[in-house]
Amino acid sequence: MFKILKIGLSFLFLLAFAFSVQAANPLDVVINEIAWMGTAANSSDEWIELYNNTNQDINLEGWGLYEEGGETLIEALTGIIKTRSYYLIERTDDTTISDIAASQKPTGWEGHGLNNSGEHLQLLDTDSQIVDEVNCSKGWFTGEGKPDYKTMERKDTQDLGSDQNNWVTNNREILNGLDAEGNPINGTPGNENSLTISIVQPKTEEKQQETAQSVTYPSGILINEILSSPKGEDRLEEWIELKNINNEEVVLANWKIADTVGRTKTYIFPEETKIPAQGFLILPRPTTKITLNNDSDGLKLIQPNGNIIDTITYEKAPLGQSYNRTESEWVWSNNLTPGAENSLPQAKNKIGQMEGEVLTGALSQTFPEEFSEIKGLKDFLFVLPIALIIAFFSGILILILKKKMKSGSEIPS
Repeated sequence: MFKILKIGLSFLFLLAFAFSVQAANPLDVVINEIAWMGTAANSSDEWIELYNNTNQDINLEGWGLYEEGGETLIEALTGIIKTRSYYLIERTDDTTISDIAASQKPTGWEGHGLNNSGEHLQLLDTDSQIVDEVNCSKGWFTGEGKPDYKTMERKDTQDLGSDQNNWVTNNREILNGLDAEGNPINGTPGNENSLTISIVQPKTEEKQQETAQSVTYPSGILINEILSSPKGEDRLEEWIELKNINNEEVVLANWKIADTVGRTKTYIFPEETKIPAQGFLILPRPTTKITLNNDSDGLKLIQPNGNIIDTITYEKAPLGQSYNRTESEWVWSNNLTPGAENSLPQAKNKIGQMEGEVLTGALSQTFPEEFSEIKGLKDFLFVLPIALIIAFFSGILILILKKKMKSGSEIPS
């Protein structure tokens, strides 16, 4: 009985954990306060506070806080943010705010501090979906540096983070926390901001969905062909091809493409990026800085709202061959067609057998050195039955002729 009860409790725990890591919606968790200026003790003592807008705990494992519009990861998140609670992220060590513990072990933010001239911050979940973003790439909305070091605070956790009117500078009359030297921090780490509108009055689910769906991006943009193992230098000759199957031009400003294995890299499309109707866009490695691993890798194409519109994965890449999209599958081919329709060997016939041309191509790709010998053997096997038939009938004809000649020689005189 005890064993059954133990199994049941374990199952309930796993079920609860599964719900805690479910996909997040936009604004479920938001960037609530930013100490981009550091503290009076040290301008490098930067910190960021998150807030959970929902009525459930959220597991942040696999989430990330990014700058440069999602291109550079500055902090991988690991803990659980409680319902209607704050989550404090400190840079370098836990003395940044000496009397308030960080919500997870502080790191050096991958060596990337917050630029005093502004940053484009994004909070991404495990699926690289944008949960919240604060686009201050042209300058921080609010906050002050020397001498007061006042933080930038969000007014309404239910409104967009990139709305400049949704941010204020900390009111010095409301302070919370001490810096590394014991000076009061002009901010509210781990507590309600000095000017807060609606933390306790969340918007309806319908309004949240309306916010998330306010911008619609076109579909029909596909990863069409990649070259991950060129015959030349990988760093110069790798490329990715996109295809637009729409009948109109599509602007790809702020779209992203990222690889998925090893040291991943995310490329953000510049504002002027366009792909013509029924056309192609080539992304060379020197442009994207994306390294396509030769042993195995993957790619995902992401819309500005975080929606992953297309993905591919592949195993070991043959040298000099590109990976091509077809109507039913992806195939490797010696025919490289960047900027043009894919050109592939003849497909399988109705009974699933490879045509002779495809077999020949497959053999030449798999056994390049031995292929000429195999092709010669194939030709020999094709001629052999014909030769045997000719030999058989020739033998019969010779026997008949011999028999007639023998019969003629035996006629009496």
